[in-house]
Amino acid sequence: MLDAPALSRVVDRMAHELLEKTGGGADVVLLGIPTRGTHLARRLAQRVQAFEGLTVPTGSLDVTLYRDDLRMKSPRALEETDVPADGVDGKLVVLVDDVLFSGRTVRAALDALADLGRPRAVQLAVLVDRGHRELPIRPDYVGKNIPTSLRETIHVQLSETDGADAVLLGPAAS
Repeated sequence: MLDAPALSRVVDRMAHELLEKTGGGADVVLLGIPTRGTHLARRLAQRVQAFEGLTVPTGSLDVTLYRDDLRMKSPRALEETDVPADGVDGKLVVLVDDVLFSGRTVRAALDALADLGRPRAVQLAVLVDRGHRELPIRPDYVGKNIPTSLRETIHVQLSETDGADAVLLGPAAS
């Protein structure tokens, strides 16, 4: 669906959109949802830095304990929550994730964020929106819309975790 150069262009476009929609990126904090969302947040921050010379505070937000499916899945390790030193109070927080599907991870992220402080506003940036929402959640920044069937899944690969950049479409795990 996306090779490394295409993924890079998508991240560049998202960074430009973020700058446009936020009036230059002032008071923006990027919080990535581990694992790949955290890397994408860092990439967005790097691109904003390259385009505007603005350093955007970036961190990560573990949503594991806020998920509504903990009882249905096997135990999983907690990820790191790393909030920038100035916190989130009064800031425009942009949650960053790799794939938006049902919306439940984003709902968990909103709950986790509420425990950290009170942002002025919260927006959502996703690399891929694959549809099939179960909750009324809509991203503000979308890298690519890839409509899928429930028998398919999106695999995002990033060099930081997977050794290469790509977005692949494949069969759903059984």
